[in-house]
Amino acid sequence: MAHIHDLTALEQAAAVRTGELSPVQITEHYLERIERLDPGLGAFVTVTADRALAQAREQEARLAAGDTGDLPPLLGVPIPIKDLNFVKDVPLHFGSATYEGFVAPADDSVVERLRDAGTVMLGKTSTPEFGMPCYTETYLHEPARTPWDITRSAGGSSGGAAAAVAAGLAPAAQGSDGAGSIRIPASVCGLFGIKPSRGRISAGPIIPDLAGLSTNGPLARNVADAAALLDVMAHNNPGDLYHAPAPELGSFSAYVGREPGRLRIARFATPAVPGAEVHPDVLAAYESASAVLESLGHEVEEIAPPFGPDVVPEFVKMWFSFSCMHPVAEELEPKLRPLTAWLRERGRAVSAPEFLQAQGTLQLATRFALLVTDAYDAVLSPTVTQPPVPVGWFEDVESPEETFERMMRFAPFAAIYNVSGQPAVNLPLYWTPDGLPIGVMLAGRFGEEGTLISLSSQVEASVGGFWGDRRPPMW
Repeated sequence: MAHIHDLTALEQAAAVRTGELSPVQITEHYLERIERLDPGLGAFVTVTADRALAQAREQEARLAAGDTGDLPPLLGVPIPIKDLNFVKDVPLHFGSATYEGFVAPADDSVVERLRDAGTVMLGKTSTPEFGMPCYTETYLHEPARTPWDITRSAGGSSGGAAAAVAAGLAPAAQGSDGAGSIRIPASVCGLFGIKPSRGRISAGPIIPDLAGLSTNGPLARNVADAAALLDVMAHNNPGDLYHAPAPELGSFSAYVGREPGRLRIARFATPAVPGAEVHPDVLAAYESASAVLESLGHEVEEIAPPFGPDVVPEFVKMWFSFSCMHPVAEELEPKLRPLTAWLRERGRAVSAPEFLQAQGTLQLATRFALLVTDAYDAVLSPTVTQPPVPVGWFEDVESPEETFERMMRFAPFAAIYNVSGQPAVNLPLYWTPDGLPIGVMLAGRFGEEGTLISLSSQVEASVGGFWGDRRPPMW
């Protein structure tokens, strides 16, 4: 039998059902790997070993009692939670030293959904301060690094989640995405990640919807695991501002392995952010993906970028404002990282009319952009503009403003789909000659994650299961 961490999440769930593996065996295996491999990787900020083992033992007792009639779909499968999400009675830092000592008073409803599905929570994965940067470096712990080269960043803000899955410290993970925070780390860690449609997954009961930029979503090594997690995570709560239509086939897993038919796929590789340049290796990944899609019989057509540089200042105003959402006592503000302090200073300077005007401008731009993209079944672009960058690269400048400029130029493609609310995925299709992963992004029509899953599954099968069975050196 393969090592437990070689199995997919769904294979682990099947092994638990047949009795080939027990939830305790699986949990102990991952806890041992975390203890041994996470130092130097920075995937976890909190490991909840006792809690995880208690959950696994409860599940084992249920199986031993013969309660197999209606088992939850992911019974015994370890799924860590990002440290921006509430897990009752577990420390919650939001990536910030200003929240040391804070313990979550309740569960996010997406955490409840994952627990009800039978998953075991190994701990909280690391995230940058308040989830604002696209790299995961904090004052709480070591940086999150891609296991393909631990001198390089795992991205952000779901950097810890991506590092954990890519290094085999968890079979899959929950993440969240407000401007690319699932897709960026999926690209630099060689994973499949889904940013769902706006309103697909409730942020309740505590976290507000606001402009609908951010959503929870799955990170996984393969399409089937990600679809299964999305099925579990998808839900709404009373009071949610946004709702997405249910999948036509009844579940997202039903689209895995389903032939998508011949699709019309648009493509573009021109960033909306002025001054952003696309690295030759990223362009090679983009061209390679285009060739794969054409080889599968799809029509790939060049289009002008659906969003232009005029939307960037409006998005930036909103991003500045959102950096102020987490309350920080005045005496604790010196514990903020320089970038966060700079973002919050500018956020406080944005007036309410300016914020509303920015949101209105982005909505108008979205209405025009969808007239273009809705004519296609999917839209292909790079996910980020560069291969994985060295740890510290974003802050190796003279000011937080320059750090922010580097962030925008590194990840100018992903945020446009947070603005529009469209679903988007990262496909781990390309590795550089040095063995570094570079993803490409596919976006779809609003509510049509199923099409992206069907297409991604087809692409995955065409290049070999698990994207050619690639594994990082520490695997």
